[in-house]
Amino acid sequence: MEYHEVDTGELPMALLLEADPAKQRIDAYLAGSWGFAAREGNEVIGACVAGLIGERTAEIFNIAVAPSHQQRGIGSGLLHFVLTSLAGKGVYRIELGTGSFGHQLTYYQRHGFRVDAVVKDHFLTHYPEPLMEHGIQHKDMLRLSLTLEPTISAPSGE
Repeated sequence: MEYHEVDTGELPMALLLEADPAKQRIDAYLAGSWGFAAREGNEVIGACVAGLIGERTAEIFNIAVAPSHQQRGIGSGLLHFVLTSLAGKGVYRIELGTGSFGHQLTYYQRHGFRVDAVVKDHFLTHYPEPLMEHGIQHKDMLRLSLTLEPTISAPSGE
């Protein structure tokens, strides 16, 4: 598995739609964002889009792994690569929005993200079709954040 920073235009729309079913919303955040890909051979099987929303704060707008490749640690590897890359760009804080229940929430919590806020009715007002998971409709969005550890250089030997 190889992880790379790529132009967002190289990320397959079908893959991005796995994480966010609203193409108009995806199109809105692609421009000016960073793209990251997990590749197996020449195939992009994982994708992530992140962008600056403040001086040292970035938001992960989308992260997805092809359904046929899930549960193999690819998403975790991609997220680690993204966080390391963003830290290298001087980003200190990472934010994202996700549903208030489900596997995505536990995925982010396993990686150290914490809940900051609840956005009531987000999925009701911003998506034309109901977003369902395990027979339950997503209504509220949780805003999560993670503070990146500063990169500490080893002291030079004297």
